[in-house]
Amino acid sequence: MVDTLNVEPVPVSRRDSFNLRDTRTRNLKPFNSGDIKILLLENVSAKAVDILKKAGYQVEFHAKALDKETLIEKIKDVHAVGIRSKTRLTEEVLSHANKLLTIGCFCIGTNQVDLEYAASRGICVFNSPFSNSRSVAELVIAEIILLARQLGDRSREMHDGVWNKVSKRCYEIRGKTLGIIGYGHIGTQLGVLAESLGMHVIWYDILPVMPIGMSKAVDTLEEVLAEADFVSCHVPETPETKNMIGARELALMKQGSYLINASRGTVVDIDALAEALNSGHLAGAAVDVYPSEPLANGPGFESALRNCPNTLLTPHIGGSTEEAQRMIGIEVATAIVKYINSGASVNAVNFAECDLRAIPSTDLTTVRIVNVHQNVPGVLRQINNILADYNVNKQISDSKGDVAYFMADVTVNDPKEISTIYEHIIAINENIITRVLF
Repeated sequence: MVDTLNVEPVPVSRRDSFNLRDTRTRNLKPFNSGDIKILLLENVSAKAVDILKKAGYQVEFHAKALDKETLIEKIKDVHAVGIRSKTRLTEEVLSHANKLLTIGCFCIGTNQVDLEYAASRGICVFNSPFSNSRSVAELVIAEIILLARQLGDRSREMHDGVWNKVSKRCYEIRGKTLGIIGYGHIGTQLGVLAESLGMHVIWYDILPVMPIGMSKAVDTLEEVLAEADFVSCHVPETPETKNMIGARELALMKQGSYLINASRGTVVDIDALAEALNSGHLAGAAVDVYPSEPLANGPGFESALRNCPNTLLTPHIGGSTEEAQRMIGIEVATAIVKYINSGASVNAVNFAECDLRAIPSTDLTTVRIVNVHQNVPGVLRQINNILADYNVNKQISDSKGDVAYFMADVTVNDPKEISTIYEHIIAINENIITRVLF
């Protein structure tokens, strides 16, 4: 621990600070930002690497996922890890993460992380729920057109040297009905794009949502299945959505309709879908996600959907565009920097979302206390008793489940008192992690 306050003024927008009299604020940092180690896996965006290096951190980059043994060894000594969808951060792996502060999921989903266990260890998890929405929506639009014209089969036939010019069961999508299951960020963008191509859009969601354009909500999942020519799934992976589309639901779909799944692999019963395709009940399907996916590129993919008629299979590439990956890199890397440097947990997946307004650059005596503790009665009282002899400029506390998060800006005239505050707080039995930032 150093005994001087490192003050680095940086420009700040009005959104970043409520203090309108001072347009420059203190850039809070860990005691030695050069000692912060970041592990990035699965070819995370170069923009994310750049942001984290500019923050002064040591960044170790890997283009692929690591095997479990290597991951356990690497994670022992890092303060943050960045992953995409293939790396599994289980309780077993995270139990070895002695210094880990935060996990960045450079994707939408977080089911590859044991969120509850991470929170119990004081590890804050971030993801990017919105940045690839457009990319996924565009892929689905492309698949709707490809399925309606049977272009997947025609292309494969041509590569095999077969000329098969047909128009039977090939359609325009104008005037057809698209049913969207899950009217969130992707679903709404998909609806807008579909309407621009002349499609009618209906949707079902468990939450009340404002319709966009001419789209219409329906009351039940069954209504979407019965009315839509194309059904597209855009729901998260939860116990409620597992096998959400099974044999019963597929039977409810219109004869000759199409199913698209670019959400999560467990949402659709693959064997039931294969049966519906091979029987001719469905005219086609496009699937981008699977219950079990290979950890690396290469041969060996197996699925009951292989060689089904008019079936487009893609290797989980819905958000795999240069634009989406760049935006995801910026969003998640920025969240990691803000959490490490200032304690901001806004948009965290497994933590309460807390932040404090920026400290003015003219204030050279304020330090920020960041604490994660078990959410039980009496802890806040103990912390506030420790801080009672100091001027607390502002503080915030919130909880999520069994874990609570506390932030406070405290005036400390003697830098040696920082150690005193820190030692007293970490002595609280329910303390999980305490950091002091300045």
